[in-house]
Parts: sequence; structure tokens; C-alpha cells
Amino acid sequence: MANHGMAKSPDIDGRERHRTQIYLGIISRSGRGIKFSEVPEHIHSTYNFSPSFCYFICHYAARMLNKSYSKDTFDLEEISLHNGIEHDASLTRLDVAVQPNQAVSHPPYVEEFLTFSTGKDADGKPQFTNKDLSRILGKRRAECKVSNKGYSLAFKHRLFSTANTSTIPTIFGRRADDIRVMFEEERLPEGWESRVRKPYGLTILTLNWTVLLVELGVRESDWAVEAKQAEDPAKQAVEAA
Repeated sequence: MANHGMAKSPDIDGRERHRTQIYLGIISRSGRGIKFSEVPEHIHSTYNFSPSFCYFICHYAARMLNKSYSKDTFDLEEISLHNGIEHDASLTRLDVAVQPNQAVSHPPYVEEFLTFSTGKDADGKPQFTNKDLSRILGKRRAECKVSNKGYSLAFKHRLFSTANTSTIPTIFGRRADDIRVMFEEERLPEGWESRVRKPYGLTILTLNWTVLLVELGVRESDWAVEAKQAEDPAKQAVEAA
């Protein structure tokens, strides 16, 4: 699948969901010349984040890039500004010090992440619990802290990371099968709809309750031994190529 100038974005990010948005025609297929002011409605109609939430995210992105929300456009690749919204210790990407192209996911990370789901729904299908998400966040942070000498994850980027992850139990209804399609096939599942059914969508306040629960469960120290034994991500990247 071609890159088309794609980059990490806030959901916009969805965690590598910028690519899904492009290929579904939600935003410009080229990933370039996107109007900040047009993005909130697309995010709201696709994922059912609340309008105020969508507005806030896109305003933040505009300020981060020193652009005008109402007048300017952006290319998706611009949002890969390191420690802007893009951050180290991603669930599915190598750190920028190892892989500068942040539109590229790391298949071993994706597969490991999917193995962390331990819950089951009423039909026995796999689901992610909050504890599952806390565990994989802790593991990834512990490993990256050891393997990446330039590792950084400021408080606001910890929150970005956890907020991104917290859309799994909210927008995606914890469904591991849907997440697998998203990350492995870079598309939304056929017939997919947001699991948030409220007409005003997922608000910042509601998401933040989930963020709090997931973040408080993160235990980097639980993975200290595994982190020291982990292979160099650069070597993993070469082997996976």
C-alpha cells in the first residue's frame, strides 16, 4: 500500500488510523492540502467523537504547526513532528530514532499487542480489558526506555499515548477482531460503526475517565527484566523488512 505522505495523527491518530481515513475517502486521498476546519466533521461522522472534542484536537494540531485553524491546510506527514503529537513508546511503531517514517507500523509490535487481549464478549470473541491495555503500555514504555538512548515521553505525551489507547474500550468497543483489521489491513472492518451510540458522541470528559483508569494501571517496573532482554528495535526492523 502506498504511503501518500501519510503520518501519525491524533485520531486523526487513532492510532495509525490516518491511513484508514485516506483510503475510505474521509479526507484527501493524497494526504496533502487538508483544511483544518474540514477535519472535525469527518472525525465526528466517522468515529462519533463529540464535535467539541474534534474541534479541540484540530485546533491543537494547528497551533502545534504554527498555522491558522480557519485559514490554513496541512499535510499528514507534518503531524509526525516528534514530540508534537507523535511520541515514543507507540503500541505499533518503532521510535522515531529507529524509524524516521512514522507512517510505518512495526509488524512484530502489532502482533504482540494483539496477543495481550484477555477478555471475552458474550459470544466468546476476544476483547481488550483496561488491564490489558495498561500492561502493553507499560511493556512498551519500559522497553523503549532501555533500547532508545534518546527516549522521551513527557507527561502530555503519556496522556496522548493513553488517550489514543483508550479509544479501544470506547470508540472500538474493546473488540480485538476490529483492532486486528485496523492495524494489519489498515482499514475499518466492513460495515464498521462507532460503538459510542450517544448522539453527541464521545466527550473529552468521558474519554478522560477511561484514560485515568488505563494510565493508573500502567506498571513499567513489571517489565524491567523483559526490557533488558529485549532485542534492539533496529535489529527487529531489519529482520522484519
